[in-house]
Amino acid sequence: MADTNDAFASGVNQGNDVRRRNVANTTRINNSVAHNPGTEDEEKRASKPNSFLAVLEEWEPVIAPILLTALSIFTRMYRIGRSNIVTWDEAHFGKFGSHYLKREFYFDVHPPLGKMLVGLSGYLAGYNGSFEFKSGETYPEDVNYTFMRVFNAAFGAACVPLAYYTARDLNFRRATAWLISFMVLFENSYAAISRFILLDSMLLCFTFTTMMCWARFHRLQNASFSIEWFAWLFLTGLSIGCVCSVKWVGFFCTAVVGLYTVEDLWNKFGDLKMPKATLASHLLARVFGLIVIPLLVYMFSFYLHFLVLSNSGPGDAQMSSLFQANLKGTEVGKDSPLEIAIGSRVTLKNMGYGGGLLHSHVQTYPEGSTQQQVTCYHHKDANNDWFIYPNRYEPEFDPEAPLKFIGDGDIVRLVHGQTGRNLHSHTVSAPVTKSHYEVSCYGNTTIGDEKDHWVVEVVEDVASKDRSRIRTLTTSLRFRHASLGCYLRAGNVNLPQWGFKQIETTCAKDSKKGDVYTHWNVESHINDKLPAGDPGAYKSPFWKDFIHLNVAMMTSNNALVPDPDKQDDLASKFWQWPILNVGLRMCSWDDNTVKYYLLGNPLVYWGSTASLGVFGGLVLWYLIRWQRGYKDLSQADIDHFHYSGLYLVIGWVLHYLPFIVMARVTYVHHYYPALYFAILVFGFCVDWLVKSLRTGSAWVVYGVLYAATIGLFVYFRVIVFGIEGPSQQWSHLNWLSGWRISN
Repeated sequence: MADTNDAFASGVNQGNDVRRRNVANTTRINNSVAHNPGTEDEEKRASKPNSFLAVLEEWEPVIAPILLTALSIFTRMYRIGRSNIVTWDEAHFGKFGSHYLKREFYFDVHPPLGKMLVGLSGYLAGYNGSFEFKSGETYPEDVNYTFMRVFNAAFGAACVPLAYYTARDLNFRRATAWLISFMVLFENSYAAISRFILLDSMLLCFTFTTMMCWARFHRLQNASFSIEWFAWLFLTGLSIGCVCSVKWVGFFCTAVVGLYTVEDLWNKFGDLKMPKATLASHLLARVFGLIVIPLLVYMFSFYLHFLVLSNSGPGDAQMSSLFQANLKGTEVGKDSPLEIAIGSRVTLKNMGYGGGLLHSHVQTYPEGSTQQQVTCYHHKDANNDWFIYPNRYEPEFDPEAPLKFIGDGDIVRLVHGQTGRNLHSHTVSAPVTKSHYEVSCYGNTTIGDEKDHWVVEVVEDVASKDRSRIRTLTTSLRFRHASLGCYLRAGNVNLPQWGFKQIETTCAKDSKKGDVYTHWNVESHINDKLPAGDPGAYKSPFWKDFIHLNVAMMTSNNALVPDPDKQDDLASKFWQWPILNVGLRMCSWDDNTVKYYLLGNPLVYWGSTASLGVFGGLVLWYLIRWQRGYKDLSQADIDHFHYSGLYLVIGWVLHYLPFIVMARVTYVHHYYPALYFAILVFGFCVDWLVKSLRTGSAWVVYGVLYAATIGLFVYFRVIVFGIEGPSQQWSHLNWLSGWRISN
C-alpha cells in the first residue's frame, strides 16, 4: 500500500508514533480505503475511460442513492393508508399535532420539534385539528391521515440514502455500503414504524444525518477551516440540534460526536508543531459549531412551541402561573384581585419545575399522624382552594371588618376550602421523604394550635419592590412553619397509590432560600371586596419558561416507571431487543383489523448483535499479536478500526446502556437508534473480514448477505404492509415463542 493511501482511514498525521491520531492526508479525501482488496481492480477499470464499468463507477454515487431512495419510498409508503384506524402511538402524536393546529398549550415529555412537524403535516393535509385521535378509532373522511403518514414516512425513506453516504464516508468499500443500505432498507421494524404518525422516523432520520455529517467532517481533517470543512461542521451541529429537539435520545448521538471532538482536540493539543492560535481556532470553531448551534436550534424549537401555542390548553398546569395568565382563554388570574387580604380564597402554585397546586382531600395518611393528606396536584379542582385566615393570637376573621392585606413577615393560617381543616405540620416524619416533617390538614377554624401557623416570607416580586403586599401571580413567597422553622415544600417525589401518586408535600428543615420547590405564588384569588386585576400585565421571561418546561419534562419522564398493579403487554426488557426475542403489536388483533407488528429482520438483528462480539474479538486478536511483536496493521488500518469501528461500537453502547440502567418502562422501539450503530458495526466486520478473499469469493459473501436480507424482508413483509383476516394463517412466522404474530 502507498503511504498516501494508508493515511486516510481516519485522518491522522503520518509519523512513527502509531498511537497519535490527528489529521488525515488530504490526498485520501475522495479515494477508497487503502486496505480494500477491490481497490486495485477498480483503479484498473477507472483507467479505461471509455468502458461501461468506468462510466458506471463514476456515476454510482449518484445512481445508487436514487435507486435506494426509490426502493425506500416503496417499502415505507406502499399501501400506507390501508389501515384507517388510529394505530398505536398515533393516539398521542396525532393529538399533539392537533393542539398545534388549534394553538392549544399542551404538555409532553418529548421536545417539540417532531410534534410540530406532525402539526405541519396536518396543516398541509388540510386538517383543522378537531379530531381527538382516540386509539383504535376510525379516521373521519375530513382527516387526510394518508398524507400525514406519507409526510412522516418521508423521514424514514431518507434514512436509506443517508446510510449509504455514511458508509462511504466511513471508508467502507462500495459493496459494503450497499450491504448497509440494504440492511436499513429491508429492516422490517424500520419500515413498519415509519408508516405511521410517530416521532421515531424523524428521530432515526436526524440520527442518520448526524452520523453522516460527522463522518464527512472527519474526512476533511486536513482541509481545516476550508469552506467545506466549516459547512460540514455546522451541518453536524444543526443535525445534533434537530435530533435532540425530537427526542432526548438524541443526546446519546450528541455524546458520540462529543467524545470524538474531545479526542480530536486532545490530539491537536499534543501536536507541538501546531501554533497556539490555530489550536484556539479549532476549539472556538467546535464550540460554536457543536455546542452553540445545537443549543440555538434546541431553544428555537421551544420558542416556536411557545409562540404557536398561545391558547389555554390541557398542559397549562405544568407551567408557571404567570405563563398561564398570558395564554388566551385562560382562567388563571382572570378577574383575580391583585393584592391578597385576610379572608381571600386562593390557590397556591408551587414554583418548582413541574410544580402543582397545593391540594388536600378527605383521605388520610395510612401511617404517621393518620391526619388528612396534603399533596400537590396539577389538575384544577375545588380541593385546591384555601382561605387566608388570621393566626390564633389575633381576633377571628370578621367579614365585615376593614380589609387587612398580607405582607412579608405576617403570620397566617391556611384553611382548606372544602374540608375546613388547617394546614398543619408537626415532628412526624413525612411518608416518603423521611428527613422532612409531614404536612397534614388538622382541626378547623376553632380547633387547633400554633402548629397551624405559617410565616409569609417574600422571595421576590416581578411587579414591585414593595414587600408589604402579596400580589397575585407576581409575588414569589415561602411559608415558614412558625413553631418548627421548616418550609412548606413540594418536590418531585410522588406518593404511593394510597396518595393517588400525587406529589408529596412536606415541611423541609434547613431549606435554603434558593430552593425553588419551597417557592409559591398565588395563582387565582377571590375576594368580593377587591377590584379585579389584570393578569396579563406581566409576562414570564422565555428563558425561565424554557428551563421550567425542560425540568418538568425530565421529571415526568423519570416518573414513567412500570406500574406493578398493571400488566403492560406491550412493554419489553432491554435484554430482549438485541436478540430479537420479542415484538410489539401496534393495534387490535381481531380478524377485522388490518394488523401491524413491530419485529425486526432476523438477519439484521442477529447479525448486527453478533458483529459487536466479532469486533471485540478482532480487537483482542490484534492486541495479542501486537503484544507478541507482530505488526499486522498499518497506521491506516489502526485508524480505520478506531474511527470507523470503535466509535460505532461506542455509539451502540451509548444508545443501549441508558435503557439498561433507567427505571422507566421500555418498548422495542427504544432500541432502533442503537440498532443503526450495530448495523454499521456489522458492515465494518464484513468489510474487514472479506478483504483477504478473492474478488469472486467476496462477491459470493456479499451476494448471500444481500439475498438473505431481502429474502427475510419479503418473508416477513406482511407485518410491515398489514395482516388482513385471521392472523393464524401466518403462524409459520412465529419462529420464537416471544413473537406473537398469530397467537
